[in-house]
Amino acid sequence: MSSKAIKLIFLIILAQVLSGCAARMAVLPDDIPPMHTVQEFSDDENVSRTRDPWEGFNRSMYKFNYEADRFVLLPVVNGYETVIPRFARDGVSNFFANLREIRTFFNSILQANGRKSLVTLGRFVTNSTIGIGGLFDPATAFGMRQEHEDFDRTLETWGVGPGPYLVLPILGPNTVRSAGGLVVDGGVRWAIVNAIDPFGETGVRTEIEAGSTALEVVDLRYRESFRYYDSDYPFEYCMVRYLVTQERELKSFR
Repeated sequence: MSSKAIKLIFLIILAQVLSGCAARMAVLPDDIPPMHTVQEFSDDENVSRTRDPWEGFNRSMYKFNYEADRFVLLPVVNGYETVIPRFARDGVSNFFANLREIRTFFNSILQANGRKSLVTLGRFVTNSTIGIGGLFDPATAFGMRQEHEDFDRTLETWGVGPGPYLVLPILGPNTVRSAGGLVVDGGVRWAIVNAIDPFGETGVRTEIEAGSTALEVVDLRYRESFRYYDSDYPFEYCMVRYLVTQERELKSFR
């Protein structure tokens, strides 16, 4: 596999995790006093659910991701908001959300969820045609609710446990299972793009694909309100770890 292909897969996985993991975080208002203590997020009962055997590494990565977010991603997002008008940003968000329907579709099939796979397929076809390539979202207006599935959820459906907590460089909070799911989802997406090869005749295929994926990363960060350490909670790492791991449990009751 070429180095360009490896870089492209990394960007795809980055886009996947920003849509799947970063969105789980929540910012707590500054004027509301803490309703929880650090002990609540780190007692024996919760540790049994949230195993963190690599806490030293994970805390280092959490700080590294804060620095990368502060000095790289957020300045790019601020420039994006300044230069690109709102209606165009909405179109970009709709376009990439439509592409992510493919991930939900094949994972719904793997989960043997026929209803969800049919709705997702209907959304993709509708938005790709009437919605002009996904720039608009008429499917929602037609009553087809957007679903979100990934290979992490597929593994959970198959009975695979989440494994220990893991904070990846740039890619952020995960579990071992969700990290593996990111690799599979990114690999499937790369394989589909490679099979269709929409830019094969342009002579700059890799550059276009990398640029498109980078734009998706910017769009995903633009739509995510979470900011590292904005909560001013001294135990934010523990809080985020708890929320990220419990989010999957809550989805199990959907």
